[in-house]
Amino acid sequence: MACFSLSSLNLSAKASPFCFESNTSHKPLFSSCSVAVGSRDKNRRCRVSVCRAAAVVFSNLDADDFRHPLDKQNTLLLRAIPGLNEIAKALLGTVAEQVMLLENIATSVLVSENQLPELHKLMVEAAEILNIEAPDLYVRQSPLPNAYTLAMNGKKPFVVVHTSLVELLTRKELQAVLAHELGHLKCDHGVWLTFANILTLGAYTIPGIGGMIAQRLEEQLFRWLRSAELTCDRAALLVAQDPKVVMSVLMKLAGGCPSMADQLNVDAFLDQARSYEKAASSPIGWYIRNAQTRQLSHPLPVLRAREIDEWSRSQDYRSILQRAVQSNSLQKV
Repeated sequence: MACFSLSSLNLSAKASPFCFESNTSHKPLFSSCSVAVGSRDKNRRCRVSVCRAAAVVFSNLDADDFRHPLDKQNTLLLRAIPGLNEIAKALLGTVAEQVMLLENIATSVLVSENQLPELHKLMVEAAEILNIEAPDLYVRQSPLPNAYTLAMNGKKPFVVVHTSLVELLTRKELQAVLAHELGHLKCDHGVWLTFANILTLGAYTIPGIGGMIAQRLEEQLFRWLRSAELTCDRAALLVAQDPKVVMSVLMKLAGGCPSMADQLNVDAFLDQARSYEKAASSPIGWYIRNAQTRQLSHPLPVLRAREIDEWSRSQDYRSILQRAVQSNSLQKV
């Protein structure tokens, strides 16, 4: 079973599944969105169909093509922790999986061609671009902006998106969130992501297990999760193909609301991210930044914005785009 966090979509150490919400929340957050943060009325008028600037897919895309270096490094460190595999298996048994599955099915709406078809199309297109099978998609009523992924043994994975996230984001931004969630599946974050989410949800009830989870193990797990979120932000960019779309998601989840959407400025938020990076470069700033992030399951929004801006300018990103092929099926979303 695997849960993002559009990615936000950020979680505290004791929060829940992947989401693009504030790090200070203790509720479910996500991953994984629009450059144009225009007025709400404009967004409503554009909901039926939004033309893409480029309809391309990555037919030979491999997860390692866009995996963040820290993701690779922390995955190796996580696997080296003695006994972690056994704990993960104990927490991720059949009962835990069934509880999560039934709880989401019972309280959400399953998206399909005949149910919220626009959202269905956003998911199908994002999956095609990333060259991955589209999971099921559920929409759940909640005032907390959140999205997360569950991938269980022998069952089709599914993504859950909260209604407040749908209302907060434009369609391009929402698709970037879905792409972030797909990134977790594409990169096979699987058991570790779900393990982290169950810990943050407090869903484990096996006697004695709680005492076995030492603080160091939790810190290592969340260090890996933060790096995995950076990878999935890259997946969001590969689908959006515009860094400002992804950065707009992070900006809105840091301090946006529908009533002020037309006043938000992505460039100003990126300047804010750069100023944070500069302020945190001193010895004291470095210590404060580490203290801010060590108990978080998601990186700080400003750091994520800076990361995605830098990767969008890299040769690695340009090389992936050059391998993209045109798709006749991706005309509108």
